Amino acid sequence: MSGTDPLAGRVALVTGGAGGIGSAICETLAGAGAAVIVCYAGSEERAAALAAELPGHGHRALRVAVDDSAVLAAAAASIHATEGRLDVLVNNAGVTTPVPHADLDGLSDEWIDTILRVNVRGPFASVRALAPLLRAGGDGLVVNISSVAAVTGLGSNVAYCASKAALDSMTRSLARALAPDIRVLSVSPGWVDGEYAARMPPDLIAAQADRTPLGRIARPQEVGRAVLAAATHLTFTTGTVIPVDGGRPLG
Repeated sequence: MSGTDPLAGRVALVTGGAGGIGSAICETLAGAGAAVIVCYAGSEERAAALAAELPGHGHRALRVAVDDSAVLAAAAASIHATEGRLDVLVNNAGVTTPVPHADLDGLSDEWIDTILRVNVRGPFASVRALAPLLRAGGDGLVVNISSVAAVTGLGSNVAYCASKAALDSMTRSLARALAPDIRVLSVSPGWVDGEYAARMPPDLIAAQADRTPLGRIARPQEVGRAVLAAATHLTFTTGTVIPVDGGRPLG
């Protein structure tokens, strides 16, 4: 591990890699020397364009639907055949929809099932499929992108908050189960200045910034740097949650 390219020779996979937070994570890891697999479930064109623009070399786009175990198994086989290793798995893919918490009828069974399938089962299924590759190197890392909603209970809807709390619990369980060969951490942002926030009313974002002790919402690159820190500096840390929330729970 060199000082300028601490992840040189390493391979990282980012689910939901072409989105706002995902692309920032990909850019940060690539900038540190990793070969990055940009995973997508929707637009191949967008993911492929990002992979082509990343610094360094060895990047590619790969279709990974985290709620489809057969697709995950095929992805694992592709990585084994092409890269021959996997060092970092970032479970970033997730879904939600805004529903006021008091509107119990507004949160449909279909949305609850979708949120839990993608946000909870998806990360577990991804780890299950890719653990042999991560374990083979003896120093694997899983980073689950969670949310401060897991702690505050404030988020886009009740099921989303529950899904992120479940993800943090899964982080602790998997950290114990996969040690010592694989470390597992959660990175937990508050509101992030990205695609989802851009769809929200400006006064809502301003209110969230006002309630945050550091006076603003997070930038996607700050989430990326937390993932990088987990890979390069927090080498004796596992089973815990790294907040990237500007002190939001204190607000």
